Amino acid sequence: MRPYELIKAKRDGQRLAPEDIRAFIEAYTSGQVPDYQMSALCMAVFFRGLDAVELGAWAQAMLRSGEVVDLSDTPGVKVDKHSTGGVGDKVSVSLAPLAAACGVPVPMISGRGLGHTGGTVDKLLSIPGFRMDVPVPEYRRLVREVGCCLISQTEAIAPADKKLYALRDVTATVDCIPLIASSIMSKKLAEGIDALVLDVKVGSGAFMKKVEDARTLARTMIGIGAEMGRKVTALLTDMNQPLGRAVGNALEIVEAVEMLHGRAPADYTEVTMALTAEMLVLGRKAASIAEARGMLEKVIADGSAVRKLKEIVQAQGGDPRAIDDYSRLPQARATVDVVPAPRDGFVTVIDTEAVGLAAVALGAGRQRVDSIIDPAVGFTLLRKEGEPVKAGEPVVRVHYNDPAPLEEVKARLARAYQFGPQAPASRPLVIERLE
Repeated sequence: MRPYELIKAKRDGQRLAPEDIRAFIEAYTSGQVPDYQMSALCMAVFFRGLDAVELGAWAQAMLRSGEVVDLSDTPGVKVDKHSTGGVGDKVSVSLAPLAAACGVPVPMISGRGLGHTGGTVDKLLSIPGFRMDVPVPEYRRLVREVGCCLISQTEAIAPADKKLYALRDVTATVDCIPLIASSIMSKKLAEGIDALVLDVKVGSGAFMKKVEDARTLARTMIGIGAEMGRKVTALLTDMNQPLGRAVGNALEIVEAVEMLHGRAPADYTEVTMALTAEMLVLGRKAASIAEARGMLEKVIADGSAVRKLKEIVQAQGGDPRAIDDYSRLPQARATVDVVPAPRDGFVTVIDTEAVGLAAVALGAGRQRVDSIIDPAVGFTLLRKEGEPVKAGEPVVRVHYNDPAPLEEVKARLARAYQFGPQAPASRPLVIERLE
């Protein structure tokens, strides 16, 4: 089917043949199909959707557009976790060594910050010397020998997705669930994994603001996994306030290490434990979630989880001493406590996207693709939702180097926080589990 006919068929709600989808994406990746025809097809998909077979073919074509890593020489079930993005989401930094310490091989290709959300790549690069541009042969060796390797996406992995994402970004087709799902799954399955746990975030700091949309996205990705013979489970988790108390790259590394010592905030600990337990069950190291949690508690208590993180850091060129001595991580030159509570009462709402955008304004994230991140800056949330405050008590500590954006940052944070006379009702951190 010619490109024009394919676009017209989808526009009219017809089902596309898998071989036609594959040919179209191959031609687009190689430059034979122009951007305007691909953008027309994406808009048709936006309005008409893709069924399970079409979606599987679309994701498979994007996956096969580049290198698919073969990890068959690593014994065991290879499992990764993917988060749809949030604020203060440093889960991968503690989850990967936790799972690896329990014997699950963890190949992980991570992303940079996107919009108001932070990226695992940016967090890990705040560790002095840490390399994420690891060549595929070394990536395979580290997964086999260390049990884990965390790298950034390479040019060789899913090039069709990279090209298509840039196009979707300027043609109003980013927020299309079939295209989001196939984008995520094509990159994840190229890593060489056997199974995947999804952390689909919901709330003011997530890309999915509604539970129904998050559920649809999770089910769509689970369906793609099934089409490709991979077991996928998903947890819908709350992102109506930042996870933990640290927001900012080096600050989040500290909190992630503290989690491996059993000293992290309860919300961050709970979400990390829930997701890692799912990995242990998928990786056949535990028969149940309860057994998996027991294993995780053991590797935290005996120190093997933090030792695994040091091993990963050293294997990827980083300074493992920074895991014990936080002064070796980037440090902001100054701090200031801001957002005084207007009266005695409680924090009732935190607009999490606003906190994320304040972090970007401070320099912890990117305002443009080529922006330079300051790994030292960020926030410590002194008070979170439901916690009591006294009149005049500041609720956020800002860690900064450049004072220039401070007034804007303070204003954004002040707008993000709401206070009231009563504590709000608590929400579950894990909203739903799907498989």
